[in-house]
Amino acid sequence: MGKSIAHITITDFFTESGAYYPSLQLSYQFFGTDNPDAPIVLVNHALTGNSEVTGENGWWKTLIGPEKCIDTNHFRVVSFDIPGNGFLKESELIKNYKDFVARDIAKIFIRGLEHLKINTLFAAIGGSLGGGIAWEIAILEPNLIQNLIPIASDWKSSDWLIANCFLQERILENSNQPIQDARIHAMLCYRTPFSLKTKFQRTRNTEKNIFNTESWLLHHGEKLQTRFQLAAYKLMNRLLKTIDITRGREPLEKVVPTISSTIHIISITTDVFFTADENRETYERLKHIKSNIYYDEIDSIHGHDAFLIEYEQLSLLLKNIFSVPIISKV
Repeated sequence: MGKSIAHITITDFFTESGAYYPSLQLSYQFFGTDNPDAPIVLVNHALTGNSEVTGENGWWKTLIGPEKCIDTNHFRVVSFDIPGNGFLKESELIKNYKDFVARDIAKIFIRGLEHLKINTLFAAIGGSLGGGIAWEIAILEPNLIQNLIPIASDWKSSDWLIANCFLQERILENSNQPIQDARIHAMLCYRTPFSLKTKFQRTRNTEKNIFNTESWLLHHGEKLQTRFQLAAYKLMNRLLKTIDITRGREPLEKVVPTISSTIHIISITTDVFFTADENRETYERLKHIKSNIYYDEIDSIHGHDAFLIEYEQLSLLLKNIFSVPIISKV
């Protein structure tokens, strides 16, 4: 069953850039069994996501829930809201978004887990930005996570991703309709030309006298405008741009073997945001020096958003990890 949203106050937090925050509110939700000995799964949300990962409005409800791939009859699921994501109206927005990088959020989540007295995670899973934060947590706490599962993500923001985040930031700073316009651009990064061709076939919206592909983009822009705040978008875009587990550390081949986690990299064949090529390169670089690392792909025409669309494929790829949960006997 789902729980109500709860809060943790993170005190005396210094960001990687040296900014000091005497107090940060960290909201979270628990889902699943009440068995205190059940294995715990941390689910990290993506750019416009939140801690509502399952239930009626859950953004990953077809993957997580009773009798689903991540079965809440057997697992306890915990999910944090990235501070400043604007999910709760009373939550604090972060004005100085450039104070933060993805590693800061990983540190905040670790503080949250410590507060909840969680010292072992059966899995840490996330798509896109959420997967990048999971990578960062794994490096900061090498023995915390048994199964690290970054989906449509990577251990670093690539040049291509940084470039698109740069354009997003320009739109957010300069547009007269910043959230709508940035979302329209982002949707073209999340999907593919063939996905749009399959969906629209150059059909027109006769009522608006525009192409249906244009109408669809406008709809997504307007929809996000109603539920997202500009400060939140700027922060999330900043975090997406700053994923890098090697920043200030040794190279990838030195950093990753320090973690005990079994790593399950899942990419999407047509992802133009976190490309399959980048993820394959990560796997090739690491497979000879870390035995418990695996690579799989979702085959989809839909691009980056396939991690939210291709539930059957994703469930199949995750089945072996989550099929036989080991629950301690009291």
